[in-house]
Amino acid sequence: MNQIPDTMHAVLLLDHGGFEQLSYREDVPVPEPGPDEVLVRVGAAGVNNTDINTRTAWYSKAVTSGTTAEGGAAGFKTSDSDDASWGGSALAFPRIQGADVCGRVVAVGSATASSRIGERVLVEPCFRISQPGQPDTIAYLGSERDGGFAQFVAVPSAYAHAVKSDLSDTELASFPCSYSTSENMLSRAGVTAGETVLVTGASGGVGSATVQLAQRRGARVVAIAGESKAAEVTELGAAEVIPRGTDLVEAIGENSVDVVVDLVAGPQWPQLLEVMRPRGRYAVAGAIAGPIVSLDVRTLYLKDLSLLGCTALDPHVFPDLVGYIARGEIRPVVARMFDLSDIVQAQETFLSKGFTGKIVLIPPA
Repeated sequence: MNQIPDTMHAVLLLDHGGFEQLSYREDVPVPEPGPDEVLVRVGAAGVNNTDINTRTAWYSKAVTSGTTAEGGAAGFKTSDSDDASWGGSALAFPRIQGADVCGRVVAVGSATASSRIGERVLVEPCFRISQPGQPDTIAYLGSERDGGFAQFVAVPSAYAHAVKSDLSDTELASFPCSYSTSENMLSRAGVTAGETVLVTGASGGVGSATVQLAQRRGARVVAIAGESKAAEVTELGAAEVIPRGTDLVEAIGENSVDVVVDLVAGPQWPQLLEVMRPRGRYAVAGAIAGPIVSLDVRTLYLKDLSLLGCTALDPHVFPDLVGYIARGEIRPVVARMFDLSDIVQAQETFLSKGFTGKIVLIPPA
């Protein structure tokens, strides 16, 4: 731990609620890496929907509305927030959030090779924890354990992936959570060359990643996005951009897409199943328009559809993603950068949805 300070700058989430629960501090103890862990000096950390959803208690089943700017600012009032986390259990406070981390290894635990010190790494945000005779449990960076909205973060060595790239820390920090979420959905859905993929929320972090990653697989991408963002989404690789709120059956017709990658859900959800071809696959990792939807089960079984909920990453997903980055097969889409101390302004900008790609926080050097 030589030349590593005892304390650091970090943003503490004090409890579920509004922006008032975010406390920027300069006296937070620097974490000690466990035996199989590394300590990463954070170069940049991306902002995600999950940061806001966790803070506001949106993951609680007591909340049935979408992720509005008002709810994102003030939080959602619930009588019980014990299920308001990615893992579905009560969150421990204070918590350092931040699932997107790019940085360098500056120290290692007693069981980790010292040769890792100095490596530039991307941190996989989803940790599988194995215990003999028990099913694996999942811990999420910034939820079940402290994340990257700080100068330093300790993570399992196996989930700190060395990355070779000329991209900046800011650009690399746009990848981990959004792109791995997207790649996980495309992998689970078995997307192959020549198929048509419909992407909802295509201008957001996961959506813009999905446009690129689906095109990388040789799929034809039909994207749903605001009209003002159509040109940017097209530049990322969408063959067609449908304005948000358009009647999908009228726009592209029934039985016209092989796969739906959904981040929106909400009232328009039944149309997604109508436009899917028989034996189509639906993958979901978000519900910004609302988590409660109407399902006609006859559509599901008469069309032989597959519905895939996707959160925990399959083991191959993140290493594959790091390979795509190293080979330059995908590119970062960074909309804006903010100092870590300006996290409230960053989240206000995020909630405005007036951008394409990712917002990234930079901690003090």
